[in-house]
Amino acid sequence: MCGIVGMVSNRQCAHILLDNLRRLEYRGYDSAGIATLHEGDFNILRSEGKLVRLAQAVQEADPAGTTGIGHTRWATHGRPSEQNAHPHRFKDTVVVHNGIIENYNKIKERLADKGHHFSSETDSEIIAHLIQQEYEVDPDSGFPEAVRRGLLRLHGSFAVAVMHRKLPDLIVVARHMSPLVVGLAEGESFVASDVPALLSCTRDVIFLEDHEMAVLRRSGISLMSVSDGTAVHRETKHVSWTPAMAEKGGFKHFMLKEMHEQPRGVTDTLRPRLGLASGQVLFEELDGLLDRVQDFDRVCIIACGTSYHAGLIGKWYIEEFARVPVDVEVASEFRYRNPLVSSRHLIIAVSQSGETADTLAAAKEAQSKGAAVVTICNVVDSSLPRMSDATIYTYAGPEIGVASTKAFTCQMAVLLLFSLWLAQKRGNIPAPRLHALLEEIAELPSKMEDVMGRSKAVQSVAHRYIHSRSMLYLGRGLSFPMALEGALKLKELSYIHAEGYPAGEMKHGPIALIDDTVPSVFIVPQGPTYEKTVSNIEEIKSRGGPVLAVAMEGEKRVAQIADAVFYIPECTELLHPFLSVLPLQLFSYYVADLKGTDVDQPRNLAKSVTVE
Repeated sequence: MCGIVGMVSNRQCAHILLDNLRRLEYRGYDSAGIATLHEGDFNILRSEGKLVRLAQAVQEADPAGTTGIGHTRWATHGRPSEQNAHPHRFKDTVVVHNGIIENYNKIKERLADKGHHFSSETDSEIIAHLIQQEYEVDPDSGFPEAVRRGLLRLHGSFAVAVMHRKLPDLIVVARHMSPLVVGLAEGESFVASDVPALLSCTRDVIFLEDHEMAVLRRSGISLMSVSDGTAVHRETKHVSWTPAMAEKGGFKHFMLKEMHEQPRGVTDTLRPRLGLASGQVLFEELDGLLDRVQDFDRVCIIACGTSYHAGLIGKWYIEEFARVPVDVEVASEFRYRNPLVSSRHLIIAVSQSGETADTLAAAKEAQSKGAAVVTICNVVDSSLPRMSDATIYTYAGPEIGVASTKAFTCQMAVLLLFSLWLAQKRGNIPAPRLHALLEEIAELPSKMEDVMGRSKAVQSVAHRYIHSRSMLYLGRGLSFPMALEGALKLKELSYIHAEGYPAGEMKHGPIALIDDTVPSVFIVPQGPTYEKTVSNIEEIKSRGGPVLAVAMEGEKRVAQIADAVFYIPECTELLHPFLSVLPLQLFSYYVADLKGTDVDQPRNLAKSVTVE
């Protein structure tokens, strides 16, 4: 959550900072601000609300300065307001902060006893006071050392960028349990909370580890430990994403663009691992686990939100092919009990960003108990991959829309391939069946393209349901996680109440909600539960409930009773989630767009939940 940007340059930086903040809007925010340093003083501009208001202030003031920092804030301590927006200043020190300072009340009381006065309700403002105080006590040790000493007094999570009024070409940054990446270019240095903010300036980056800090100058970047100030050496990474990959590409919203990118993302994720010639799944990144594969007697998938739904699909695949029992845990629940985990457990942590606080903490807890941790992630060198025993990257590219789409289908692709890899390593799948499955999997992207080409039909149906107040999503087997995901997307984007249920549970409560104002969405692929699901649809229709359905081409019974059907190409039942989720995503998008909600940045939501 929140977003930090900063730069030390020879260029005027205000408008660059503003542009970089726009590239972090997907993280969610309720206020924003920038600070530039020019001729020995700060120019600080802040505003409540969207960046357009800050942009207007920047346009009017046109603040000068070649060194500056910026911030988008998600309120935790203190309401959304200009007063509580970042940057915060105390005397000569200006700071922006992401995270939560757990001991800020005690620190604030001690500072107040020394005569400090505070202008905001935030926990972040105390950081400027602490650092300024440390620098005044011992200016000869330097400003970076004052920052380091001040940070040592904080308990909680933080990513910070700090400037001093008398040091015009220097920014000090640091992180602990909150992401931060620095970028290098000729005669310039940059910092941001996430890679997309840097892409228009540089693609050469260094990801800071927990409790590390960096000093940014025009001449370059130096890293050190917050704990003791010792130098840290790390090579830069060259990010392959281009700035155009983080733009809308002619689509009305990032989310619509990202939905249409799913076939390509799944292709890129499958290609290096799909050994069609050899009839095998190839995961070089898992070579370090080969000596433990036979010892695992249980798998636990931990995730949050949409990634949790991908985990439910992964459970089906792993149990079906590898014949290993699988638990799927909501990370925020897993971490607050004493889970039964041992060295014979394989933990799969699933996170688009690799920075989800609950998933990161749960993975560390499991690792401390001896479990092997494999991360499935879309962001290279983010926190989860760095702490894991192995990482399988999805190649979805930057996902800007807050509601996950292409990252989800790529997560499912990785979990499908992983289940087959584990099955082949444990000798649980015959070679002919594996080869046949790989050939079917290779056809998925073209079938996904087919479904996305039918988006106009989904849009025409969406018009009829924009005034619904509540909807039910129902499915059996692999369709149940799709029901959960479809309901979540509708809630996130359109603010219509929606719930996903196993269709077999319908008569155990949800059927009481049915009337002509509550539509039900059924996922009805061909398979062993098809007849039972059709029976559920008939029960809904007999009570006057409208029904929408996702079904395979050639389906006639559902078409005769449902009010609308979204068709997907025929495929084996095990692979239908890759196709059935697409019309559910499109339906949610079009309902939201027709209602006029903020599709890319739904209210109260953030892309990466990096605090509890």
